[in-house]
Order: sequence, then C-alpha cells, then structure tokens
Amino acid sequence: MDVEHLARRMAENAAAIQALVQGVTDQQARWKPDTESWSILEVVCHLLDEERSDFRVRLDLTLHRPGEPWPGIDPQGWVTERRYNEQDLGVSLAAFRQEREASLAWLRSLARPNWDRTYNAPWGPIAAGDLMAAWVAHDLLHTRQLVELRWATTRAELEPHSVDYAGKW
Repeated sequence: MDVEHLARRMAENAAAIQALVQGVTDQQARWKPDTESWSILEVVCHLLDEERSDFRVRLDLTLHRPGEPWPGIDPQGWVTERRYNEQDLGVSLAAFRQEREASLAWLRSLARPNWDRTYNAPWGPIAAGDLMAAWVAHDLLHTRQLVELRWATTRAELEPHSVDYAGKW
C-alpha cells in the first residue's frame, strides 16, 4: 500500500464530498426522502465523526498499540444522539475538511507502516491494511449516498415536472 497514493485519493474524495454539498440550501441539507434515510447534513456529520473518532484512531491503535482496546463508536446512534440534522452544514463540512487534513498529515508521517499488523476485534482479527482500505472505500460509499440525495432533492424540487427524459436512474 502506497501511503502517498492513498492520501491523494482521500484528498480527492474529500474534495468530491465538498463539491457535492456546495450550494446546498439549509432546506436541502436537512431533507430526507423518508424517515429511515439520512439527510445530506447527516451524511456530512457522520463523515466528520468517522474521521475523528473511528478510522484514524483505530488505525493508529492497530499500527502502534495493537493490544489497546479500540474506543467504542455508535455511528447509527450518533445521528440522533448528536442531533446531526440540527447542525450547520458549513461548519460541519469545514470541520470534516480540517479533520481530513489532520488525517492526511498523520498518514504521511507514517514511516513504513506494517499493514499486516492485526487487531483482535470482536468479530475477528482485522489487519491495518484492511482498515486503511475500508477508510478509502467508506468515502466512496457516502459519495454515492450524497449523489443519490442530490438526485432525490432535485426530483422533489422539480415536481410536478418529471425528470424521466434525463434518463434512467
């Protein structure tokens, strides 16, 4: 695994996330297609919490202190507990970008990380390389989610007109 390549990918992912929420109104940011779905704002807040409380922390522990327990996380519970949909999108996005920059600086400071070092998670051992791969992929899952939310908000805003002529989604 090439740390510099991964750092560039993560910087590109963060820029894509920012571009997807640029210009979103407060109403669009908080809109949900249904009660079970997340809003754009909730996705951004989730990304912020994952950046500062999950991937970087757990990868650091796995690489440097594999015997120490990982801190607990509750991504689904945090949505309501931390009142994500009541936050400010601009502030949350800026905080995510700041945390991502800290993550990139930390990643670039690693001297020959042992990607094969494992942590014994409750579901079984997980390698540092697997955590790193999941971190990069996690961005893309939520980028896709943001694109779907932008599509859904666009469709809803344009009603009663149809977007069918644009093509199949």
